[in-house]
Amino acid sequence: MFTHDTEVVLVGTAALVNTMPGSVPGDDDPDRLTTLDELGELVSGQGWTGRIDGSADELAEVRGLRPRLRELWERDEAGVVALVNELLAQAPAVPQLVEHDDSGWHIHATPAEAPLAQRMAVEAAMALVDVVRAGRLDRLRVCDADDCDDVVVDLSRNGSRRFCEGGCAARAHTAAYRARRASGS
Repeated sequence: MFTHDTEVVLVGTAALVNTMPGSVPGDDDPDRLTTLDELGELVSGQGWTGRIDGSADELAEVRGLRPRLRELWERDEAGVVALVNELLAQAPAVPQLVEHDDSGWHIHATPAEAPLAQRMAVEAAMALVDVVRAGRLDRLRVCDADDCDDVVVDLSRNGSRRFCEGGCAARAHTAAYRARRASGS
């Protein structure tokens, strides 16, 4: 549906947003990005490249970025466009074609030496440029589980993904099965 680098950034941005408190059912709303180790795991697990300071200031900047990025899932198209333009203007973004890590040619809009939070913000904004241009904001949604507010990037072929990756689909399917059995259907 989107280019590989756009999909990688969308999934990575969702993973970052989903570290915010309140997104995991039954976990007493923990913040899952409180330590430098957690930041390191997120960065390496989601393929963020470039300069990584591993400092408390960097952690604070990345944590502070999460609510703004969450808005990309909550705003209408005009609001998303406004936020994307803000994020790109604040960087400032200078798109360039780059090739690294066997990923082929793709766009980076900030230098690898730019601060991590700035690169995350700009890469998310650039990915949303593709989403908006394709008219596919409907592929960004919030988990359908009643007790979860994780964000979801639906990259399925038929656009049917409704739940996050936190086990909500299994819980919903189990509850529906039990309800059907209880009603005798």
